[in-house]
Amino acid sequence: MSAVPSPVASTLSGALGLLATALLCTACATLATTGAETAPAKPALPAHFEQSSSAGVVNDVAPPANGDWYRGFGSDELIALIANARAHNTDLAAAQARILQADSRARAAGSGLLPSVQAGGNISRSTGRSGGTTGRETDWSGLLSASYEIDFWGRNRATADSAQAMARASRSDREALRLTLESSIASSYFRVLSLRERLTIASDNLTTARQVLQATEARYSAGKASAVEVATQRAVVANAELVLPELQQQEAAERGVLGVLSGHDPEQFDIKGLPLAALQEPAVTAGLPAQLLTRRPDLLAAEANLAAAHADVRAAQAAIFPTVALTANGGVQNPALQAAVLTLEGTGSTFSVGASVVQSIFDGGRRQALRAESTAREQELLANYQTAIRNALLDVETALSALQHLNQQRAAQDESLAQSTRAFEGAELRYRAGSSDYLSVLEAQRMLHGARDQASAYRLAHLLALINLGKALGGGWQAESLSASASIHR
Repeated sequence: MSAVPSPVASTLSGALGLLATALLCTACATLATTGAETAPAKPALPAHFEQSSSAGVVNDVAPPANGDWYRGFGSDELIALIANARAHNTDLAAAQARILQADSRARAAGSGLLPSVQAGGNISRSTGRSGGTTGRETDWSGLLSASYEIDFWGRNRATADSAQAMARASRSDREALRLTLESSIASSYFRVLSLRERLTIASDNLTTARQVLQATEARYSAGKASAVEVATQRAVVANAELVLPELQQQEAAERGVLGVLSGHDPEQFDIKGLPLAALQEPAVTAGLPAQLLTRRPDLLAAEANLAAAHADVRAAQAAIFPTVALTANGGVQNPALQAAVLTLEGTGSTFSVGASVVQSIFDGGRRQALRAESTAREQELLANYQTAIRNALLDVETALSALQHLNQQRAAQDESLAQSTRAFEGAELRYRAGSSDYLSVLEAQRMLHGARDQASAYRLAHLLALINLGKALGGGWQAESLSASASIHR
């Protein structure tokens, strides 16, 4: 038996079809008027850093992409500390967990591009009695249902793109944390070595002061020195003794910080260490191009956040338009067909398909407001991206400037230490021989102590400047193809 559609049903069906067509045409017209949202232009970078341009121009250099920039210092112990931090630092572990969360959100958002399929079943038992007759019926069904939203305007694709960009940002955030952690470990490691070097210098200064005191007391016993000279030199010895406990406390505190950073417990943590002079100094290639900044993880994170915001704008734009969905159901059931007019007994297959078009007519401006919010968010992140680039340029220029001025001081620093050593040795010999006064020895002694401390501070400052440059450039600066480095981050 076939059902004949009534005139009312035909009229209603035709009206719904005309309404759906009108909604689709209106949406197409709106999309044509507004146009696709274009991604904001990225800020331009200068060709080269100002502080390195005078040393030459090299257009094909880039830092290594393996993240092992710290190997250039030639310290196996530093390499081991950073390796342990990568494996056991809790901040890195938390960042890795955030990456897993972002990846899961990206997979969940991408599921909107695929159909959803569900299986279900039900069974019911009915019993009734009427006019002395009892009837029983068992109804059951096993069905598969599928639904799919046609991504006609790209809303689901934009949502997935946003989630994927946020996942990239999460990875870049972890790399930024890793780079900061590694540079902090290297800086702390070098500070411990510097403090130990200063302890050695302070101990040598104390030994020297005591030797001068012995000579002064001997001259005093022979009547060739005054009590004032003896008291002055004893004060020098006492001041040298005061320096040692302070440096020891600073070394212990810095060593504890290094232990925590590298993933160790601070108790009983110790390092062997090398003299600062035994460490290598990675060479800096002249004429570093500013395009090296494109590998900095904080800039990559800012760029990924900007891409996510742009995708959110596209999704908000598409949400204004109608949604088109397809549905299908199929399976077996008993009875084969239940209807008010005709019911088919027995077990049989069933199948149904449908389509729907939904368009919001009035929502109080909610969707337009969400689109405006997404656009403003994109503008905010674009401004943040521009700020991040400028700060990155400033970081590199500052580090290069520090290295340039420290290199200019190297010769004078070496000369100051050498001449101060010669002056003290000569003054001490003349004083012991009785051909020089005590003030000359005291002045030479103070000059030598200051020169030794200054030389140690210079070596530390130069190493820290190299660390800052490596961090500012995203980890390293050795010669490598710029295009190869860029392809890694695509």
